[in-house]
Amino acid sequence: MIFSILLSAGCGRDETSTDQNLSEEDKYIHLATTTSTYDSGLLDFLNPVFTEETGIAVRVISQGTGAALETGRRGDADLLLVHDRATELAMVEESYFVNRHDLMYNDFIIVGPESDPVGILAAESVKEACIMIAESGSKFVSRGDDSGTHRMEKSLWNEAGVETKDRDWYYSIGQGMGDTLRFANEVFGYTLTDRGTFEAASAGLDLVPLYEGDPALYNYYGIMAVNSTRHPHVKYDYAMEYINFLVSEAGKELIESYEVNGTGLFFTDIELD
Repeated sequence: MIFSILLSAGCGRDETSTDQNLSEEDKYIHLATTTSTYDSGLLDFLNPVFTEETGIAVRVISQGTGAALETGRRGDADLLLVHDRATELAMVEESYFVNRHDLMYNDFIIVGPESDPVGILAAESVKEACIMIAESGSKFVSRGDDSGTHRMEKSLWNEAGVETKDRDWYYSIGQGMGDTLRFANEVFGYTLTDRGTFEAASAGLDLVPLYEGDPALYNYYGIMAVNSTRHPHVKYDYAMEYINFLVSEAGKELIESYEVNGTGLFFTDIELD
């Protein structure tokens, strides 16, 4: 597949680009991104295509979304691909990032033991599922790492009116999604995960999807460049080549073609108010 990579003059940038003066060995970008895009295998699928087309290597910094946003705010990455839309938009307004695009979405699911001891398969909403878990005292494992997934989970408990602090049934482990899934598997508990990471990591786990499909569980990803007026050293032009590669029609088709176990994981037909 041949992609037309569009070059951008870059909104929000006044200084003259110097990327073209870099040597071939410096022809790379640092992408700070959430663990879900990395653990799902999506970036291993996308990045070689981009590098082959442009000659620009992509060095991935895989972190929770909170940590990735902080990495970008410091100027320690050239661009970000994360999933905390409200915070992303606020930080664009604060001029830390520029040229943000709503790129794609997947969804969160609640997984747990196949026997579903709480019975959340019968829940009519994710709010009801959260209340059922809390009232039963059944184990729930939280990433507890300020990732986008953790932030979504906290918002769900808040919406359900559930207090999780100092509750015996609530395990906050401060780990990534893969480790959280394995821990939940070991303690026969429930957890919230993005579908992509679960599909990629499900081999060897006894966990199964038990609650899914609520629009409140949709998980939106944004891509944006670090503002070079704040951090002149960032490789803004290379970052924009990557952004334009992904938001192009060909890039979106590539994203939607990615599958794990025959299941498509990411979608680009975003409609937001």
